[in-house]
Amino acid sequence: QVRLVESGGGLVQAGDSLRLSCAASSRTSSSTTMGWFRQVPGKEREFVGAVRWSGGHTYYADSVKGRFTISKDNSQNTIFLRMSNLKPEDTAVYYCAARFSTRIILSAIHQSSQYDSWGQGTQVTVSS
Repeated sequence: QVRLVESGGGLVQAGDSLRLSCAASSRTSSSTTMGWFRQVPGKEREFVGAVRWSGGHTYYADSVKGRFTISKDNSQNTIFLRMSNLKPEDTAVYYCAARFSTRIILSAIHQSSQYDSWGQGTQVTVSS
């Protein structure tokens, strides 16, 4: 079973930056998509962004566009989420997600149901 291991969460102040990492235990393929979601208690898991392993195209939720950046390290099967200008409303548990073997169509890339591997989650808290 594929494991996704996240790291990098913590407590920061509004306006600060933070970088999350997600390392995959499985080898990626040209069909792999990896992404980030976040969730606060009582709400559904929310799409943050995703990256295609082939080509490196990235996609973001409107709420984070221009502030968050996803990058990847092919050699380490790892993706990163660089979060800048953090706001209190960014406070959530952040989850790494992946689908390794079959490509997710673009119109569904924001849907959590499309991903079949999940990390344990890491807490990000932004104080005002």
